[in-house]
Amino acid sequence: MAPALPPPDVQTRIVCSISAAQHFGLPPSVLLAVAQIEGGHPGQAVRNTNGTFDLGPMQLNTAWLAQLRPYGVDPRWALATGCYPYELAAWRIRRHLLQDGGDYWTRVANYHSRTPAYNVPYRALVIVSAGRWQDWLQRLAASQQPARAEGGAR
Repeated sequence: MAPALPPPDVQTRIVCSISAAQHFGLPPSVLLAVAQIEGGHPGQAVRNTNGTFDLGPMQLNTAWLAQLRPYGVDPRWALATGCYPYELAAWRIRRHLLQDGGDYWTRVANYHSRTPAYNVPYRALVIVSAGRWQDWLQRLAASQQPARAEGGAR
């Protein structure tokens, strides 16, 4: 049985997460999990207690985005509609996976924070959510398979 179709805003999250994950060599379920947990929306800016902002659908922190200015990336682009914010998030997660220490899930959770008090609960959320997304993706893929004829050709 095919999974139910999600609402339009979630469809954008799914399509963009899968595309960005493939581009950066990440499991789609991981980026889908982070996107779901972050739960942002295009145009959304959330002020943090340290004076930075979390921007857009992937809630990318302005401190991280400042590192991309030398490459011509404007932090405001994280607020955009479409897939660009997901590409930025996938790039960042890929960097954590390649450069940070710790196990795989801790490095993924570094997207949120390297501080253990914030990383550990986020890590747990990502593991559970990624598992659910992986199950959903498998059900979706199975529903797309053509029905096999019984008994084969004669």
